[in-house]
Amino acid sequence: MPEPSVAAATAADALPKTYDPAGTEARWQRIWEESGAFHADPEAPGEPFCLVIPPPNVTGSLHMGHGFETSLIDTLVRFHRLRGRNVLCLPGTDHASIAVQTILEKQLRAEGSDKRDLGRDAFLERAWQWKRESGGRIVSQLRRLGYSVDWSRERFTMDEGLSRAVSEAFVRLHEQGLIYRGEYLVNWCPASGSAVSDLEVEMKEVDGHLWHFRYPLSGAEDGAADGQPTHLEVATTRPETMLGDVAVAVNPADERYRHLVGRTLVLPLVGREIPVIADDHVEAGFGTGCVKVTPAHDPNDYAIGQRHGLPQITVMRKNGTMNHHAGRFEGLDRFEARRAVVEALEAEGLLVKVEPHRHCVPYSDRGKVPVEPLLSTQWFVRTEPLAARCREALERQQPRFVPERWRKVYLDWLTDIRDWCISRQLWWGHRIPAWFVISATDGRVCDDTPFVVARSEAEARAIASERHGPDVVLEQDEDVLDTWFSSGLWPFSTLGWPDAGSADLQRWYPTTTLVTGFDIIFFWVARMTMMAAAMDPGGAGEPWIPFRDVAIHGLVRDEQNRKMSKSAGNGIDPLLLVDRYGADALRFALVREVAGAGQDVRLDYDRASGASATVESARNFANKLWNATRFALMNLGGETPASLGRPDPAHLTLADRWILSRLARVNAGTAERFAAYGLGEAAKGLYEFAWNEVCDWYLELSKRRLNPAAELRGEAAQRAATDQRTARQVLALVLEQLLLMLHPLMPHLTEELWHGLSGAADDRLLALQRWPEPDAAAMDAGLEARFAELIAAIRVVRNLRALAGLKPSQPAPVLFITGRPELADVLMRAEVDIALLTRAPSVQVMDPAVARARPASRALAGVSGELQVVLPLEGLVDLAALSSRLEKDLARAEKEIAQLSGRLANPKFVDRAPEAVVADCRASLAEAETQAQLARERLSGLS
Repeated sequence: MPEPSVAAATAADALPKTYDPAGTEARWQRIWEESGAFHADPEAPGEPFCLVIPPPNVTGSLHMGHGFETSLIDTLVRFHRLRGRNVLCLPGTDHASIAVQTILEKQLRAEGSDKRDLGRDAFLERAWQWKRESGGRIVSQLRRLGYSVDWSRERFTMDEGLSRAVSEAFVRLHEQGLIYRGEYLVNWCPASGSAVSDLEVEMKEVDGHLWHFRYPLSGAEDGAADGQPTHLEVATTRPETMLGDVAVAVNPADERYRHLVGRTLVLPLVGREIPVIADDHVEAGFGTGCVKVTPAHDPNDYAIGQRHGLPQITVMRKNGTMNHHAGRFEGLDRFEARRAVVEALEAEGLLVKVEPHRHCVPYSDRGKVPVEPLLSTQWFVRTEPLAARCREALERQQPRFVPERWRKVYLDWLTDIRDWCISRQLWWGHRIPAWFVISATDGRVCDDTPFVVARSEAEARAIASERHGPDVVLEQDEDVLDTWFSSGLWPFSTLGWPDAGSADLQRWYPTTTLVTGFDIIFFWVARMTMMAAAMDPGGAGEPWIPFRDVAIHGLVRDEQNRKMSKSAGNGIDPLLLVDRYGADALRFALVREVAGAGQDVRLDYDRASGASATVESARNFANKLWNATRFALMNLGGETPASLGRPDPAHLTLADRWILSRLARVNAGTAERFAAYGLGEAAKGLYEFAWNEVCDWYLELSKRRLNPAAELRGEAAQRAATDQRTARQVLALVLEQLLLMLHPLMPHLTEELWHGLSGAADDRLLALQRWPEPDAAAMDAGLEARFAELIAAIRVVRNLRALAGLKPSQPAPVLFITGRPELADVLMRAEVDIALLTRAPSVQVMDPAVARARPASRALAGVSGELQVVLPLEGLVDLAALSSRLEKDLARAEKEIAQLSGRLANPKFVDRAPEAVVADCRASLAEAETQAQLARERLSGLS
């Protein structure tokens, strides 16, 4: 073995003096990828663990929500890999039809062009180019975060294989009678020119108006003299749609209007006669009790129209302008038409009043404009049969939601469910695999077989030719599928479905865990379970629910607790913080901030300086680990954990036994937390153990033994050598296991430090090691409790020294007084360590009876639990000055006590002030009384 000085110099070279996150992270990302460290093999041993990442949309770059989700997922994945599972973490991206097409059309408008000018093929080529650029940028960002995914299996929702899965799913759903085509009222987004699902609609509360209009009764002028009503008054927030009214509805039990049911009204501005009908949907006590019915422009009115067999009159085009049914208002934008209609009604004396009205308006989540309910022929999925199967599975806890409260949200969506409109009037996306059959004689769609659903055009042609002859003409549907249709297949299409022989599908389906946000439980989670219910990807009789667990996470919020978003202008590019602090610091900061599974995370960020105190704290933790490992390397005599071996229990000191007990307990607890998705709790626990117990206490306690006095000879030198080796063995063991446990959270840093500690070559990776088994025999709860008391005692000594104004190097004796034999034993066995850590020339431990018999001396005293700590100060400090300072502290505390007591004695304050303010006042009083008592006791000790 080399001489200690040479070994220390060699070890110091293994790690630079300062930690460079950028260089370290880039190096290990390259090594991991080049070595294929995370390539998954279906033939490899180990229980399968599969997680397919939620695919980011190829709409630009990642945001902090992606950084948070990536940190959570990769922590789980790396932990289970260390536990010996056969892990597949599969990456990919989503084509995001509406979002990407909106971006591209905005670009074209800026260029003075339009998608129609380009044509479909050229537009799609531009979209693919955008995907290559945006998708590549996103993948690069994910790599920067240290994602331990199998990049060889990277998927895109419009890859050839996944597109084949989409066609197969569509055909199967159609064959099962679960896909149909029909005219229904849909949410139409004029901005994107497409239908959007209910879930792509965001309800926004806005300040608007409620307009009251008179609808004249037909022939009312004949009965006016008899006191009969001449009109009905209706109120609406959307006057422009009244041009498509087909009835006015009242409640059948409303005595005011019962006699008018069956009469007709003259629709203002149009002149069309419309009936007065009775329907239970109308609330007699709301407004005037009369409701205009416009089935083609309102979902509730549509339902009323279906019940009463009313016609449907659409008065608006899909671009948001009024059509020919709007008469003189044709061509106006819907909001221009609103103003024009109100003005026209006012001119005819039919406007009763206008009231301010705050109400909810549905907005397109993508187009950012109010949606328009419009009648449209679309493709739909019958969801109830699929939802029923999902509800049955949920009764068997399939899937299991973490936290469990999100199970009800998922169930609620599945319970009150509408059919899913899956067609979108876009070009970018999976084109619907349906072909219209065109008559060769008149060029019209055949009535008897209007369309053919098939996996390919060749298959569609074969089916159509068999029915209509070889000269049949086919035209594929222009529309594309809702993005969530392909995303709903993600857990199994990425594994090779519909190829039942796929080794990946057989090995890793159903997947183990889905990590996702609560905001897409129905958008995505329910869509995936319903698609799996229809497809049975695992085969007949096999589990079909696509994931065992659904781990729901919260949102990333800013320092003011606002949700981060581009629209709010408070979003943060995660790479800005990665560049400043490192990926590991950002990852650790985000995970550590999680208060509990599913909770939101608050992340501070100074937009002027680009600094984040939260992430900086995590970077400081990384530096602490770096320095601790460098300290170890310079004190291990050139050896490694493997060459040093395990320590002999007979040679362990009290501090050794304590830290090994803590190590075993933290190991077991961390593994339990990781396995139960308690990632935030695991991060906090490891931080406390590493910083406070290992670095602040054990390293300090081991320094004396790691560097014995050179002048020792004989038996003393031999004992010191044994102590030194034992300290080295314990230190190496603790650090090695600590780095393994921290690896899922801080992979780059721990990989670098582990290689420095172990001396392993680059082809031997920490990421592929095994989680250490906790040493149950080392756990000693009683010792841990007593050692915690020892640490508390040393803290009290240090506090008393600071209060006395002693210089750090100035010696002062310490006296401990306790009647507990086990505590006294620990203190006496640790006398040498206490003396070194507190600069005490002498450390005495006494029974209270013995202490009382001693002559009194002037001292400061403190209490820690059942232990009294005394710091004699005779001849060490200016006692008069110290007494004066304590008297000032006492006076300040007594003044505060008087003020607070006076407030609490005032009944008006106690009765009228907010409960929290009163509670805070009482807490402040209790603290002031404690401080006053401490000052009195310390003054007494000095007198």
